[in-house]
Amino acid sequence: MSDPLIFLIAGEPSGDALGARLMAACKRLTGGRVRFAGIGGEKMVAEGLESLFPMGELTLFGVFELLPHLPNLLRRIDQTVAEILRLRPDAVVGIDSPGFTVRVSKRVKAQAPDIPLIHYVAPTVWAWKPKRAAKYAAIYDHLLAILPFEPPYFEKEGLPCTFVGHSVVEGGAGHGDAQRFREAHGLAPDARVVAVLPGSRKGEVSRLLPDFRATLERLLPSHPGLVAVVPTVATVRDRVATEVAGWPMPTILVEGDGPKYDAFAAAEAALAASGTVALELALARLPTVIAYRLNPVTVALYRRLIRVKYVNLVNLMLDRMLVPELLQEDCRPDRLASELGRLLDDPAARAAQIDGVVEVARWLGQGGTPPSERAAQVVLAVAAGQPDKARLDKTRPDKTKAQEPAWETRP
Repeated sequence: MSDPLIFLIAGEPSGDALGARLMAACKRLTGGRVRFAGIGGEKMVAEGLESLFPMGELTLFGVFELLPHLPNLLRRIDQTVAEILRLRPDAVVGIDSPGFTVRVSKRVKAQAPDIPLIHYVAPTVWAWKPKRAAKYAAIYDHLLAILPFEPPYFEKEGLPCTFVGHSVVEGGAGHGDAQRFREAHGLAPDARVVAVLPGSRKGEVSRLLPDFRATLERLLPSHPGLVAVVPTVATVRDRVATEVAGWPMPTILVEGDGPKYDAFAAAEAALAASGTVALELALARLPTVIAYRLNPVTVALYRRLIRVKYVNLVNLMLDRMLVPELLQEDCRPDRLASELGRLLDDPAARAAQIDGVVEVARWLGQGGTPPSERAAQVVLAVAAGQPDKARLDKTRPDKTKAQEPAWETRP
């Protein structure tokens, strides 16, 4: 029997990281007897994937951000479906990026229903669009959930769903080396490092970096040793480098997980776009202010649908505002500087954030079987035509308020 062929589809850096860890785990579990095809970024390519086309073409978000790229997106959907039908893989794994992966999977389901379809990262039906659970059940053969309270939402629709844990706990975010970072960049002992993370999408960077610069400018007079470190990724590296070149304080641009985690260890606080990086910052025990802004029309559409109080998963799981969130009209340099300055100057505020994330790390799967290995077990079982073996143990964390998200009543 030939080695199983897994077709993977990732559409943004966070999915690329998930895909790379999944690939590595599949290779470990099979002794290397597994093949891959599909679409991914630099991390998946490093694990041996030959990407069908550059993943950066799929790194889009928001209705109005997407429209100019729609013709190319439709062409890439056609290309991806055709490649799956040609290769006839043992399983297709779509990794998040539902705007692309769901469309591809739906067409594959219609044309080749015998090809097993798996989606990695359950849609947040508990936050908005709950009818997506039934939609996914009609398309997919298995769903991989990263949060412990998610499987019941899908299982009641007849879709097998396995909680595998959040892959962010495998990233080493809490193991950076502050001294190595300071020595590598020649930082003075009294330098006060702030991590600045404007996101991994071009639209995020364009919207947030000017406000982030203005925020640091407000803090600079009262924090004369301030140094900004800006971790970035390949998809936006050049744009970020251009934006930060003229910043009025020493600014260090870093790329790659190792330097990023070292920067987290060296930093006193962080200013970050909402997203997966917020969890990395929590695992690194780095006090953070979360900021985000979308096109106002896009937000007006989303606000009618969103059913939760917070955007940061740490706050959602704790059901309280531990990590400050300044979104849309609140995402202003004066507000951001006030919250960030408090974290820099108030030891009690810093300690409160650091202490609050410990339980969240456990809920995300820290300390157990690595999430990527659990995900690989499911994928390989489904690919082998043994879906019963894909049902991992149903162990959940102890019953806490993190088991169900906190609902916000909406008209």
